[in-house]
Amino acid sequence: MEMQNTWETYNNKQLKDVDAFADEYRKFLDEGKTERECVDYIVNEVEKNGYRELQDVIKKGETLSAGDKVYAVCMNKSVVMFRIGKKPMAEGMNILGAHIDSPRLDVKQNPLYEEGGFAYLDTHYYGGVKKYQWVTIPLSLHGVVIKKDGTTVEVNIGENEDDPVFFISDLLIHLAQEQLEKKAAKVIEGEALDIIMGNKPVAFDKKNDKESGEEPAKEAVKKGILDILKKTYDVEEEDFLSAELEVVPAGKAREAGLDRSMILGYGQDDRVCAFTSLMAMMDVEDTERTACCLLVDKEEIGSVGATGMQSKFFENMVAEVMNLTGEYSELNVRRCLSSSCMLSSDVSSAYDPSFASSFDKKNVAYLGGGMVFNKFTGSRGKSGSNDANAEYLAYIRQIFEKEKVNFQTAELGKVDLGGGGTIAYILALYGMNVIDSGVAVLNMHAPWEATSKADVYEAKRGYEAFLRGAGM
Repeated sequence: MEMQNTWETYNNKQLKDVDAFADEYRKFLDEGKTERECVDYIVNEVEKNGYRELQDVIKKGETLSAGDKVYAVCMNKSVVMFRIGKKPMAEGMNILGAHIDSPRLDVKQNPLYEEGGFAYLDTHYYGGVKKYQWVTIPLSLHGVVIKKDGTTVEVNIGENEDDPVFFISDLLIHLAQEQLEKKAAKVIEGEALDIIMGNKPVAFDKKNDKESGEEPAKEAVKKGILDILKKTYDVEEEDFLSAELEVVPAGKAREAGLDRSMILGYGQDDRVCAFTSLMAMMDVEDTERTACCLLVDKEEIGSVGATGMQSKFFENMVAEVMNLTGEYSELNVRRCLSSSCMLSSDVSSAYDPSFASSFDKKNVAYLGGGMVFNKFTGSRGKSGSNDANAEYLAYIRQIFEKEKVNFQTAELGKVDLGGGGTIAYILALYGMNVIDSGVAVLNMHAPWEATSKADVYEAKRGYEAFLRGAGM
């Protein structure tokens, strides 16, 4: 089958729309480098769009009817939005789902130490990373520190032009003969991914300290870092115990290519699908079926925990919404979920000519090929995947062809080279129709990932068409 390049389908107005949408998307990437920051951005946007917090509606004893829009947040890391449709919810919803966590380095609970004249933060990598890709690049520090009195201190260091950045050192090439003989997985090991925080000892006034009989501080570089943290954030060393600090690449998402056709930025797996789903959810008009957008945490480590897809958060919020529409019963909740249609929106590996042997050229996503559908993901013998049925695929094809959305189908690589995971199989447990969809990404899981502007735009168009039209 011939694949049509999406760029060739656009007129001049659409080309301008593609660039404008890409600018909004890059802003989202810049402001949402952690799941907490993504949730803050999303809540601000949906509230401007007329969404109300679900818990506020419940407290006021109000009800919901067709056209009403509500959202709920779980622990500041996951969020779900509902736009109530004309049909009863027991007949099912149209659901967009994506994840907002991305591979990164997490700061440990007892992280700060001094060695060889440097102050370091000890880290533990999160998700699947090639560890050697994280050395010698500018890094920033994002997150929160929760003090014993409950005060929340927000941290964001390394993104502004006048901010300092951090880095992980690597061995100079002149001494790297033994290092270069190691396998790539061992060139840089997990315990070596420690962030250099500083190199200057705390100020020592020899005259005054000599008169007072005091000695220069031990671990003076570490103490200097602690002094800065105290003065700037009123944070003590023990406050690291209740902190969530993430180390991510510093810098803004950029247009890539001389033709500015691509976007290069951190965290596009899977924030490209989260953003396009969010925009589709806000732009869609009144729908027959209730529209839902679910953006969750922890997908990169198995969708576990209270904020991951395996938690009961989503199911609980569906029950709360159905209660406010006057439909709640345990049976109706089950009927709603089993009758729903979902696009599990996650990224797909893009064909890379430099590594052509890893792909099946007939069944791979291409940058510029439009939105991607993966009938299944999983590894090797489809292990761990949701395998969408043919009837649902045919129905999705009908919707997209009617709306003239450019799309392609793909697998995540050659059969015996493995695959990837999404949240699709978890939602499929309810018996609903689910298929993996999303955007092709080059350099997936690297600090800087690449997407096509055209694919990002088509994903948004596709998600909007799905919210309007799906309902088997």
